[in-house]
Amino acid sequence: MSRRTFVPVIALVVVLLGAQAHAQDSDAVQIVPLVRGEEVVVSLELTSGYTEEVREAISTGLRTTFTYNIDLRMSVAGWVDRTIATAVVSISDQYDNLTRRHSLQRVVDGHIVESLVTEDEAVVQQWLTTLTRLPLCDTSTLDPRRDYYVQISATARPNGSSLLGWTSAITAQSKFTFIP
Repeated sequence: MSRRTFVPVIALVVVLLGAQAHAQDSDAVQIVPLVRGEEVVVSLELTSGYTEEVREAISTGLRTTFTYNIDLRMSVAGWVDRTIATAVVSISDQYDNLTRRHSLQRVVDGHIVESLVTEDEAVVQQWLTTLTRLPLCDTSTLDPRRDYYVQISATARPNGSSLLGWTSAITAQSKFTFIP
């Protein structure tokens, strides 16, 4: 194989591997965008985010935080997609080894919206990996019959732990058409 044909083959392999990695990422997050009344809300589940590595990091007493960057974007053909709304959700767990209790906290765009203390690890797992009906924006900001998508980027800290064995963020998206 000559050098001229070798370089495009390598580029094609890199593109295919990147597409496969992106497909794996999107399978790791289930996203459900809904138009409820006059609001766009999103629910999501990080299906395999609560790994043994995350569980071990929590059990040491290290503060463990899952951060979800959520964008609502409008698809624009032949141009850069327009961002309609964004939200940053951080869910943290601070485990106390002495009392064996988890102190959970949910922060949306810098504001604490919910706190909980529990001893139940199943509750901790659900809190860290699930968001239900998070309001993103009013429907008045959307154009009728346009294509939109919700894009999620999820990361876990401390840095030693990673979601699903990856060290970088997991990203996924879900498309929908707004019909009033």
